[in-house]
This record gives sequence, C-alpha cells and structure tokens, in this order.
Amino acid sequence: QVQLVESGGGLVQAGGSLRLSCVASGRTFSTYAMGWFRQAPGKEREFVAAISCSGGITYYADFMKGRFVISRDNAKNTVYLQMNSLKTEDTAVYYCAARGSSTVAMTGYEYDYWGQGTQVTVSS
Repeated sequence: QVQLVESGGGLVQAGGSLRLSCVASGRTFSTYAMGWFRQAPGKEREFVAAISCSGGITYYADFMKGRFVISRDNAKNTVYLQMNSLKTEDTAVYYCAARGSSTVAMTGYEYDYWGQGTQVTVSS
C-alpha cells in the first residue's frame, strides 16, 4: 500500500510559477513510476506528466509546451511538478499517482494509487 500526499498548490497570477510536491509513504517508492494528472471543474481528468522509477524517462502532455517539469528524489520519496508561465486554463485540482511498474504511463487507469489532490488557481 502506498499513500500519497500532495502539497504546494495555491493561488498565483498568470505568468507565475508553482512547485507541487507529492510525498509517498513506504520504502519502495523507487520501484514506482509516478504521474501527475489534473481535473478542472466540469472537465475530465487529464494527464499532465509522468516519470520513470529512476527519473531517466519523462513524458509530458502536449498542452504544456515546455512550461512544466516533472522530477523526483527517491531518497526523499518525493515527486515534484515545477509549473512555470502559468495560465488561467491551468486552474485545476492536481493529483499525483503511483504506478506499480517501472514503465511510464499516461492514462489514469494504469495507476494504482492516488493522492487527495491539491488545488491550483491561476488568476488573470
């Protein structure tokens, strides 16, 4: 069982930056590929970014166009999402997820554990 706790969300003006963190419980964090997803009000959950167990492979959704960076620190059981040049359309609840596999995935059903989410609000 893996428990995930996100933090770092908040209110930011358009053009600003935020760094989200997700801390995982347990001693096997380094064996899980990790992902970030988001869900805006009235919209379906969508993929944001994913990272392999070692951090050597990363995938990003096309909409980010280089604005976001996913990284991980296995010694701290933590995965990060650095978000730059934020836009109002980035407003959503952001979730981290853990996948019991070394391979990266971009669909939610391929992940086994989910955090409770952290709200990101970008004002104009």
